[in-house]
Amino acid sequence: MRIIAGSKRGHKLCGFEGKDIRPTTDRVKESVFNLIQPYVRGAKVLDLFAGSGALSFEALSRGAQLAVCVDRDKASREVISKNCRSLEFEDKTEIVAQDALSYLADCRRCFSLIFLDPPYRKGFISPVMEAVLKYGVLSDTGIVVLESDDEGEHTERKGFDILKSRRYGRTFITVYKKKKEGFV
Repeated sequence: MRIIAGSKRGHKLCGFEGKDIRPTTDRVKESVFNLIQPYVRGAKVLDLFAGSGALSFEALSRGAQLAVCVDRDKASREVISKNCRSLEFEDKTEIVAQDALSYLADCRRCFSLIFLDPPYRKGFISPVMEAVLKYGVLSDTGIVVLESDDEGEHTERKGFDILKSRRYGRTFITVYKKKKEGFV
């Protein structure tokens, strides 16, 4: 894994080992950032189920303002911390030890870019998307980038419009935008 573009282009990231780990490939990450390019510069990023933090760090390298990386797994937070230090993004990154739904319920911030890449087939997507709306953590002009391996999860959702949806091998990416007030 590496940073694809921006100020830290080419920088290698620490990752994980194990059969249950499935980091976003560089090819998919590059494609995702090509889809969301207009939303990245100056963004306030929320990375739920952050893993290694690769999506957040790519966004920071491309000009995002700050990133909050949420993961309940201690090993994930340690990898995020290592990557944060090696990239010298400590002043732009917050690492949160909490599960995604609890974080959203407690959050008093608003983000313009939310990455949602939960463990596959565990039933997290619908409750998290509902919580994003319920707790008002997505700005009116912000987007949610959903990654999963189940095309059935990439459907119309109450309160959201689909901006873009793509398939990369077995990975599906959908970019959602909050519906405008009065059209929910």
